[in-house]
Amino acid sequence: MPLSPMLCKLATALPPGDGWQFEPKWDGFRALVFKDGDALTLQSRDGKPLERYFPELVAPLAAHLPPRIVLDGEIVIARGGALDFEALLLRIHPAASRVATLARETPAALVAWDLLALGDEDLRPLPQHARRARLEATLAGLPPPILLTPVTRDRAVAADWFHRFEGAGLDGVIAKPLELPYRPGQRALVKVKHARTADCAVAGFRWYKDAVGERVGSLLLGLHDAAGQLHHVGVCATFTQAMRAQFATALAPLAIDVADHPWAGWQPEPDAAGRRPGMTSRWNRGKDLGWVPLRVERVCEVGYDHLQGARFRHATQWKRWRDDRAPASCRYDQLEVTPPAELAALFAPVASS
Repeated sequence: MPLSPMLCKLATALPPGDGWQFEPKWDGFRALVFKDGDALTLQSRDGKPLERYFPELVAPLAAHLPPRIVLDGEIVIARGGALDFEALLLRIHPAASRVATLARETPAALVAWDLLALGDEDLRPLPQHARRARLEATLAGLPPPILLTPVTRDRAVAADWFHRFEGAGLDGVIAKPLELPYRPGQRALVKVKHARTADCAVAGFRWYKDAVGERVGSLLLGLHDAAGQLHHVGVCATFTQAMRAQFATALAPLAIDVADHPWAGWQPEPDAAGRRPGMTSRWNRGKDLGWVPLRVERVCEVGYDHLQGARFRHATQWKRWRDDRAPASCRYDQLEVTPPAELAALFAPVASS
């Protein structure tokens, strides 16, 4: 330990041909589970321990998993029939008492999808289909919060998952070659995600690192609700260095005092750090997230995959300026929203198998 998990490369459609296993892409925290006797570790994608943030998982994993095992999977929280990524973010909190309270109120689950070692046997050289069979046998009959991700080799079923379960917070579909061994750190899997565009009001920006006053680092995006209130919905930072300099020249004259900005009186909800510009980062303590408020006059088109609550789940992708659009016309009702689906429906095939 630590072990680098196998990674994905992005795609916009299911890969062609036979020989694929398809799984839902869970929107949670990637986690490798290491159990060796009484020692249990939950490792994040970048090698950091997660046990202190999800104490409710430690005892069940220790009690029900085999004595020596390494699993790959995702930590998720489900509420109201959908995954709640914001609830996961709240767990990255320095106070153990707060984490304990959240663990009781919004308990997490571990969705397992790969088995890397069992006992003294290293299973990583085995093909994907063989590791899946061993995983199913190992986890058979184990109670929640240990869950087994559904799989299918049927492309029609995978396509149905891709569209039908997006509203439940699933992040797309993962395609895995059946003969693929586990390759730590390599982008050997295929992640198929939704791709959409939205026109957003540009309400502010952050300067690029070590280039304050010269280059823009990211744009702060806003959308209006039905009542006309402007909400911070995410950021866009996919620019060339030349674009960053051009944006600095174009946007700096629009800078205003925060007291004159629509977000002047915006206060974060309890434990909702990061929902307003200028908050510190949960993952990079001390990182400067200060922002420059702007007169809300410019509109840009960005690419996005899906919403998480009222915000874009991931950073958006720059498309173009939309000087033909008024900022007030940038509203939530332009976005494609899929009605929530019951997570229980996704697990029904597993429960009945």
